Amino acid sequence: MNKLMHALRQRQFLVFVGGGLLCTALDVGVMQGLLLGIGLSVTAATTAGFATGLLLNYAFHARVTFGRLHSAGAFLRFLCVVGLNYLLTIACVSAALVLARAGMGAGAASEATAGVALIGKLVSLPLVACNGFLLSKYWIFR
Repeated sequence: MNKLMHALRQRQFLVFVGGGLLCTALDVGVMQGLLLGIGLSVTAATTAGFATGLLLNYAFHARVTFGRLHSAGAFLRFLCVVGLNYLLTIACVSAALVLARAGMGAGAASEATAGVALIGKLVSLPLVACNGFLLSKYWIFR
């Protein structure tokens, strides 16, 4: 447990989080640019933004955060962690919705559902950040 806490307090973790914020900004910027600039469909624009952010995220963390060169194995491990973090996010959002529906009743308005989903998403962010950092440090870019 001490090793875990020490890893999260390192400067490297702050670089990891900063890189994640940069990639998120690129993801959202590409999505919005494609939606507003050329009128691409929401699905295509969202996918393009996600893919762009994902590639920058891998490159940034490989070179800047962990100082490693690219390898096919590392990229495959990275994609596994992306999938795991996606499942964690879905679990948090789903749990928030289940808890809220239990309290609000089955006929809750979609605005309330969107707000509850956002709460679940926000709860997932520190879990995803810590999970992503630790798996990147000790598995992906070892």
